[in-house]
Amino acid sequence: MNRGAATLPPRLPSVRTAKCLLQTTSGCQLARAAPNPVRRPALTPVAFDRSFRWSGSPDLWQGRWCSSSAGSSSSSSSGKGGKPGKTEEDVAVTSELADQASAKAETSSTAATEASVESTSATSAEGAEGGAAAGATSDETGGTETLWALPLFRKPTFPGIFHSIQIGDHEIFNFLRELKNSGQGDNLAGFMTKELPKGLEKEDVAEPLATTSQPSSSSSSKADKRALRKDTGFIQGSEELVEVGTLLRVVSLSAHPSSPGGQVMLMPEERIRLVKPVAEPGTGHPLCKVSVEKLAPVVMSPDNQDIRALHHEIIAKMKDLLKTNYLYKDQYEQVVKYYNLDDALKLADLVAGMSSASRDELQAVLIEDDPVERLRKVLMIMIKDLEQAKLQTQFRTQIEDKFQKENRKYMLMQHLRHIKRELNLEKDDKQTVIAQFKEAIEKLDGVPEEATKAMDQELRRLSSLEPQSPEFSVSRTYLEWMTSLPWGKETEDNHDIVRAENVLNEDHYSLEDVKERILEHMAVSMLKGSVQGKIMCLVGPPGVGKTSIGKSIARALDRKFFRFSVGGLHDVAEIRGHRRTYVGAMPGKIIQALKITQVCNPVILIDEIDKLGRDFRGDPSSALLEVLDPSQNSGFRDLYLDAPVDLSKVLFVCTANVTETIPGPLLDRVEVIRLSGYVFEEKVAIANQYLIPQTMETHGIKEENIDLTPAALNELIRDYAREAGVRELRKLLEKIARKVALSLVREDEENRSKTTVTLENLKKFVGQPVHSSDHLFHDGMPPGVVMGLAWTALGGKTLFVEARGHLRNGQRSVLNGGSMNGDFSEEDKQHEDEKKEEKPRAPGSGARLKVTGKLGKVMGESSEIALTYARMFLKELNPGNTFLDEASMHMNMPEGAVPKDGPSAGVTMTSSLLSLALNKPVTPNLAMTGELTLTGKVLRVGGIKEKAIAARRENVGIIVLPLSNQADYMEIKPHLRAGLTAHFVDHFDDVYNLAFEGSGAPAIGKSRGSAVVTVVTSADEAAPVPGLTSWTLTEPPADSPSQQPSL
Repeated sequence: MNRGAATLPPRLPSVRTAKCLLQTTSGCQLARAAPNPVRRPALTPVAFDRSFRWSGSPDLWQGRWCSSSAGSSSSSSSGKGGKPGKTEEDVAVTSELADQASAKAETSSTAATEASVESTSATSAEGAEGGAAAGATSDETGGTETLWALPLFRKPTFPGIFHSIQIGDHEIFNFLRELKNSGQGDNLAGFMTKELPKGLEKEDVAEPLATTSQPSSSSSSKADKRALRKDTGFIQGSEELVEVGTLLRVVSLSAHPSSPGGQVMLMPEERIRLVKPVAEPGTGHPLCKVSVEKLAPVVMSPDNQDIRALHHEIIAKMKDLLKTNYLYKDQYEQVVKYYNLDDALKLADLVAGMSSASRDELQAVLIEDDPVERLRKVLMIMIKDLEQAKLQTQFRTQIEDKFQKENRKYMLMQHLRHIKRELNLEKDDKQTVIAQFKEAIEKLDGVPEEATKAMDQELRRLSSLEPQSPEFSVSRTYLEWMTSLPWGKETEDNHDIVRAENVLNEDHYSLEDVKERILEHMAVSMLKGSVQGKIMCLVGPPGVGKTSIGKSIARALDRKFFRFSVGGLHDVAEIRGHRRTYVGAMPGKIIQALKITQVCNPVILIDEIDKLGRDFRGDPSSALLEVLDPSQNSGFRDLYLDAPVDLSKVLFVCTANVTETIPGPLLDRVEVIRLSGYVFEEKVAIANQYLIPQTMETHGIKEENIDLTPAALNELIRDYAREAGVRELRKLLEKIARKVALSLVREDEENRSKTTVTLENLKKFVGQPVHSSDHLFHDGMPPGVVMGLAWTALGGKTLFVEARGHLRNGQRSVLNGGSMNGDFSEEDKQHEDEKKEEKPRAPGSGARLKVTGKLGKVMGESSEIALTYARMFLKELNPGNTFLDEASMHMNMPEGAVPKDGPSAGVTMTSSLLSLALNKPVTPNLAMTGELTLTGKVLRVGGIKEKAIAARRENVGIIVLPLSNQADYMEIKPHLRAGLTAHFVDHFDDVYNLAFEGSGAPAIGKSRGSAVVTVVTSADEAAPVPGLTSWTLTEPPADSPSQQPSL
């Protein structure tokens, strides 16, 4: 019998089934036999790799195995699922098994059959067992053979299974062909390498080449473009080979027609062991020569229950793989039908040869001597293959289902469209679109002539394009934008000025100057019949209601409202649109506002224009110049539309926090309206009239569920929400409302009680106070400390300037009780004793002044001016006092982490230095601001309203301001400056007199400045605050200390 073969079952295969072929991949093939009643040896399947795809079956003729070339994909291969082919295909397959050198020539079916029989005559079991092959030497005493070793890179071979090896190196292939021609290469020793060569796992493994007798031109050209798979190659020596391999009988050699190398068909006979190397690879022989010995066959006990159980389990797994695995379906189908499954070990070799397991797992099966362990390892391999097959089947099913659903939907939509066209229910898409655009253009009114020509031209262009063309979508989108704009559509303005004023008062409390300016603008527009004029720009700190004022303007005028922010904007196209040459181009924000509002006269609020970006990417402020210029925006041309659009009827309103960062040309085109913020009374009124009702409504709280006392509201505003706006106050009220809502939900609806927020439990709802008084010294300010007034983006603030210093010769230390008259305290005397040994500085050597507080450049210069003028002023006042000329001084402005800059602290710094030198404190409850020159003049500063509000908030009764700011101060409403006494000066002499009045400091003569102007605003002029009540109708006790704010 043929080695590695088993007898077929008693049932003969049909002639039709016997015609099936095996397509080989990964170098493995299974031969199929024609029916023969005399002899029926079992078929021998071949191994395969992960890319295997099998659709054939073995062929037998007169008891000889018919070898077939690997990877056949010509007309000789069977159909899908192993269906039988035709008789002509059988002849072609038989010719494939002949020598590949004659495969290109056309031969008859008889000649091909004879060549097949001749090439495979050595495959019989008798020939295999008859003796050693030619070219192998035998050791009579030791039972060893000397063979050429063929290294195997990818996987080992198993006895009884054909194996196709791709040889990409022409030197090895030519060497094997020379051995074959000389009769010395019939047998080889196949050993797998211990390690996979580096880079081999990253290579693109091509499928085995098709080597049919008459390959088609298409398959030949496709094969020529592929690279041969690297199944074998050069090694350095025999030490790279494993110890156990298989004896390989060379069946055929076939050279590749276009690539170097070819393929060799091998039949593994039996397991062998490498004994010793005979010759290492060298010049003339790329393979090594080794001495091998045959391993004794493994003997199985017929009564071993473990072997039986494993054998049956392997057969069961094969049937499972047949059901689930598309990759192994043909192979296992042929095995189950035609292979003798009674021999467990041969079945194990068959399964291992067909498995896609790793090379190490397969080698472990090959070298295993224990039959039970061999079968167990094969079973584990099959279990892994089965799990992988199930996973692949799952993925395949998911993909096929998705594709079928999409394909079915597409086909149904095509049928539906065809039915609608047949019933005249739907016209062609292109003609329908064109008809819709023509109808929309006819309905437009007030379209400029240039825009009409542009739409007509684009419509003609659209009619000449195919719907599948990308230009068709571009033209269609352009016409959609042009026809959707509100050409000539506008809303009728409200001409009732009283109603407009009521709307503004309903939406905002206070802000009388802003409301008056808006009403003036409306009055001019009513008289003129257009809105052309100055563009309003609302400038103020965050949270004062700039955006809401824009909404109120639109509501007062009965116009549509649109808002967009330009903060951080760098792209000019966001204003003027993109050119249509770009992918995804669209108009700018101005045109989008007209499309959304569907009127040509909306109120457009451009927010945050002080935060416009300006860099190499563009300057959007330059694009806004045309938009905000009343003399130019009547013909605004968007880059996308490329047609004039009239923006003269649009009312533009801008907002900003500061004006310093607004570009000059843009600032010149707008009228600045400043919103300075709200004082305490205004915040109380806003909270009662607007914030509290809105918060209750948004949180679902009713009046009977909560009671916020006025004392708690006053504390909330004074110590928690001290910013210029009311945004933080809104957040605090929402925080209280959330806690109240949670307490209500936790209780039953019948047991819910009213939650009262008082001054005592306010911290339970909002935590500890965020702000405290800006006063650093509650018991009176020491010498060297003066209170100034500063402006910030969040409103006004009091700013202290403190100075300390001492003479290096130890005369005295200011702020430690030193005296100008030489009356030293005990601490001063001790300090003087410690400094006696120091070398005194020469008189007139100059003082040292250190300034801290994160000051800017302008404020640093102001400190130098203050020191210079204070020295000159002190010499005029008291020539004997040289403290400012000799002392080491340090001036600081808390808080150190807050950046500070500006010239308005000049008089404050000078007063601080003089207070330090004279060791006299300034008048308490006094704050000042003003820029100082070297000649003592006090110059104008900004932010008077914010500074006055900050002084009133901190209970400062007296403020000193520059004389040139008197008009700014008088513009402040009386109720905002109630309780303040303002002195307006234009020289530092008057500042000195006011600051050191009654302190015992030396007096000066006649002032060198103009007469001081004093404005006293009585506290009685403070306007009553409407709505200064509880959140509910409950009033607090009349003697509550927090009933009225302490101002």
